[in-house]
Amino acid sequence: MVHLSKIYTKTGDDGSTRLGDGTRVPKTSRRIEAYGRVDELGAAIGVALALGGLDPTRAALLRSVQNDLYDVGADLCVPEKAGPAKGGKPRLRVTAEQAARLEKEIDRENAGLAPLESFVLPGGRPGAALIHVARTVCRGAERAVFRLAEEEPVNPQVGIYLNRLSDLLFVLARAENDGGRADVLWEPGRHRPGGGSSP
Repeated sequence: MVHLSKIYTKTGDDGSTRLGDGTRVPKTSRRIEAYGRVDELGAAIGVALALGGLDPTRAALLRSVQNDLYDVGADLCVPEKAGPAKGGKPRLRVTAEQAARLEKEIDRENAGLAPLESFVLPGGRPGAALIHVARTVCRGAERAVFRLAEEEPVNPQVGIYLNRLSDLLFVLARAENDGGRADVLWEPGRHRPGGGSSP
């Protein structure tokens, strides 16, 4: 369990920060960027929960996702090469089962959605719009993780989890838009001279 007795430490005033294994790195490192983006994602989901008026079952799912995202951050905070934690305990790592749970939720929610006839514009009802914002933040976090993975080893389950989560957020946004019936659809070229066209 985490125990915080003091919020500011002044140890980061030089532009560095401590990873979970105790090593110090610049705050501009790709590892810090990756789990910082995951933190932004959890906050975006928090806004959707606070302001979106979401279906209670979907809200409970998103709260569980927020908890998972702390697992993701904890995983990214400790390099793969790090040894066990204090007392020989294994490090917290994201597992395939966490992504599999999201897949089940995607399938369950998607089963009741109206078929898609075009790309969906972010919008519609407030909850759906806020979930779409979280989806785009999720994609940014995923890209940051894969940029990090180009430089050093990363648990592959982290990228898989974020990829599934962006799909889940898309489906949940449609579900919050009256099962997709209140989706705002892209009309290619609608506002160009001469009207629409195929993409």
